[in-house]
Amino acid sequence: MNDKSKIAVIRDKYPVSRGHTLVLPKKHKQYLTDLTPYEYRELWLNIKKVIILLKKEYMADGFNIGINDGAAAGQTIGHLHVHIIPRYKGDVRDPRGGVRWILPKKANYWTIKK
Repeated sequence: MNDKSKIAVIRDKYPVSRGHTLVLPKKHKQYLTDLTPYEYRELWLNIKKVIILLKKEYMADGFNIGINDGAAAGQTIGHLHVHIIPRYKGDVRDPRGGVRWILPKKANYWTIKK
């Protein structure tokens, strides 16, 4: 988040909520595993900073943090980026399951009888 940083922070061009932000390495890396240990640490430190700023700026009640790592996971841009998606009370009827809804049949595990 400074000029010497190896990490960039930008707002998503197609936000799914107010404040939807991307955190990404400045140098081309396609996968999370391509990062050096230093880049990995800096990425997550910047994610933390973004969350703190979004809480203040947008009064977000929670966050979904997601990475589409590879085409099978839905990656459509071949450059690693982490989605920070602010969530707000009442933005959906029932937020339980969060990111699990990428596979809807497995999302609501709390209703499955054992």
